Amino acid sequence: MTDRYSAPFVAMFEALRMAPTFARGRRDARAGHVRSLTISSSLVVAQVRGPEDTHAFRARIAVRAFGASEWARVEGELAAQARYVADLLAGRMPDDIDDVFAAAGLTLLPLSLDEVAMDCGCERWPMPCVHLAATCYALAASFETDPFGVFAWRGRGRDELLIRLSDLRGTSVHEADAAPEPREPATAGLGDPADFWGTGTPPAPAPSPAATRADLLLDQLDPPALSYGGVPLAELLRPAYLALPPDEPL
Repeated sequence: MTDRYSAPFVAMFEALRMAPTFARGRRDARAGHVRSLTISSSLVVAQVRGPEDTHAFRARIAVRAFGASEWARVEGELAAQARYVADLLAGRMPDDIDDVFAAAGLTLLPLSLDEVAMDCGCERWPMPCVHLAATCYALAASFETDPFGVFAWRGRGRDELLIRLSDLRGTSVHEADAAPEPREPATAGLGDPADFWGTGTPPAPAPSPAATRADLLLDQLDPPALSYGGVPLAELLRPAYLALPPDEPL
């Protein structure tokens, strides 16, 4: 989520005209004094310990989570366009996400203090205290880093949202809905791989001489120093080899 969405959220609190409190809260948030920020349905909780605090205080900011019928309207609109699903699967907040919620009569982020409830363990007055101010800035920064946090705050966690969108589109949550950009194959410039490797089926080896004429095996061996009646042993055996079928050499 870019700051064009989180900036109005922060401006809502800054409109309270508590400049010193929010200036210190911004400083504390940037200095990392907001710890253990968690976002769940309706509720944000953080542990905040400023440089002058002896211990951490629990700060809470609550909004109304959307009901099932409200989320159904939003999810139907998101699932209707592949680009919304593709952006969300990639962890990006669609640029016109506020239009989707507006069409359902909703706003993703609260735009009025009437929609927000806050408290802090420090119990200092006036409210919001510096701990809550720091939490507001840390929360806005988290929305810019992880757009699914604001969905969770409104009652729909990342996994549940993606599963519902995939169910509506009949796809898997692990698959990008939009077709990927065509890429040049890694073998580009090397010619057709089929020309290099051939058809993929190696040619049949040429038959060996021993497979066509069995008696040629006698010519490939060193002739034994044996003879009978002056006839070499190889020649005496040749008629027997020639009598064998061509595909059954010894």
